[in-house]
Amino acid sequence: MRRSISPLSLILLGVGVFLLVLTQLLVWYVEPRAKRTPTDVNSTTVFSGQGSYFDTGSVSEVDGQTLTITRRVLGDVAAGERSGNAIWDVSTQIDSPKTLALRDPRKSLQWTTERWVTDRKTNLPVRCCEEKPEFEGEAYLKFPFDVEKRGYSWWDSTLGATVPLEFEKVAKINGREGYRFVGKVEATPTGTRLVPGVLVGSKKGGQILAEEWYSNARIELTVDQRTGRIMNALIAPKKTLRAPGSQKDAVTLLASDGLEFTDATRREQVALASDDSGRLKLLGETAPLVGGVAGGLLAVAGAVLLIRGPRRGEHSTE
Repeated sequence: MRRSISPLSLILLGVGVFLLVLTQLLVWYVEPRAKRTPTDVNSTTVFSGQGSYFDTGSVSEVDGQTLTITRRVLGDVAAGERSGNAIWDVSTQIDSPKTLALRDPRKSLQWTTERWVTDRKTNLPVRCCEEKPEFEGEAYLKFPFDVEKRGYSWWDSTLGATVPLEFEKVAKINGREGYRFVGKVEATPTGTRLVPGVLVGSKKGGQILAEEWYSNARIELTVDQRTGRIMNALIAPKKTLRAPGSQKDAVTLLASDGLEFTDATRREQVALASDDSGRLKLLGETAPLVGGVAGGLLAVAGAVLLIRGPRRGEHSTE
């Protein structure tokens, strides 16, 4: 007697082996390549909060105003594909109610344009493709993938240097858990500005180079762990002018105890983090687990049927 081979056993064994191989491809090839900073980003985030600013029209400080920071990020897809990096053009404007109504960044309290180039896998800065400025650190517009409960160096454009952020706690933003990191910037000189000496209390007549100082009492970023997307951000910046060599602020250019993502921005960032994280989890965890279990069961079932297949008679001749 010898065993006959059942077609069903071969099918089960073949499908099982295929699923086992597929799960390994998902874990070791597909999912790592999915963890790449996108090149085709097109997003707008908005901060809002109460604060004060220096009004050049009335030459005085205006308190109790709603300040708005609008940041637009547009990916340079063509340059990104050529270089293999994430290349993002960033426009940031700070507005008072008066300048916000003008809908013209050139008339804002402050408007800056930057070009950020980062490694799509590590999120570290890359020196190429007309990067401006040459920044450092591990985080800026986003954190690296698979965020850890440790300190990170965050680039502060106003300071022109990195700021150490420490892990504070796990916090929920609109029901989604994230890692909260905090830091601050002590008052630091960041440059000079030509202004009338009388504006900063200088005894010298005419124009002088006043010192610009910057501080940030609290930087609070809540980040999606899997994707590194910032789901909520809060900052408390202060920009002032001082007379040369003075230890006291003479003019407050901008100050707020808390500029935070608007509700609409938080909802959008949480939704994007949830979608992106879900896809990565599907590729890296759910599909490999389900496929591995199913593939193993099918392969075992096919092998058992193959081994224990029905016997058929063998005829001998004399």
